[in-house]
Amino acid sequence: MFEALLAFFKRKEKEEDGNMFVIVGLGNPEKKYFHTRHNVGFETIDALSDKYNIGLTETKFKAVYGKGRIGSERVILVKPLTYMNLSGEAVAPICNYFKTDTRENLIVISDDVELDVGKIRVRPKGSSGGHNGLKNIIALLGHEEFSRVRVGVGRKPREWDMVDWVLGHFEGEDALAIKDGIEKATGAVEEIIANGIDSAMNKFNGK
Repeated sequence: MFEALLAFFKRKEKEEDGNMFVIVGLGNPEKKYFHTRHNVGFETIDALSDKYNIGLTETKFKAVYGKGRIGSERVILVKPLTYMNLSGEAVAPICNYFKTDTRENLIVISDDVELDVGKIRVRPKGSSGGHNGLKNIIALLGHEEFSRVRVGVGRKPREWDMVDWVLGHFEGEDALAIKDGIEKATGAVEEIIANGIDSAMNKFNGK
């Protein structure tokens, strides 16, 4: 009797899992990459984790993650441990395991070198735009129709190499501007969850 009851609740939990939002912040896991331009996705996940008291305590699927709620919705916050260029190797398995409808309930947060520092752009789908993390996710999901929140980290100066730029740290006014950007990115995630992608685009794009 006990085993049957336990099996029922486990099955019920699995059925409910498919309705959860999976929120993925992209970045690189080593300490030397903390607070670099490429890691604003990780920092947005950390901000959501702190705000909603969702501990990132599980390590599986080549990622660290935690379950909780944002508003009335159940969510999973995810930071891939694969390094940026292989982000899909974490995203695809975790979405598969939790039966996530990736076209409806997956949100990916990434840096964007085409946006000014601290600006954000919300999109319901689209190409990778040359971002290797997004490119790998698209390849392993087999589609590009997932929500994304792009956080501006500034355009690369002509004399800089792109790798050095995205792995560099924010300085001066940019260090302040990116804090505002991460705050706006958390707000955009909240808006997508509460009111949908169109509402988030209307509220945050162009500001």
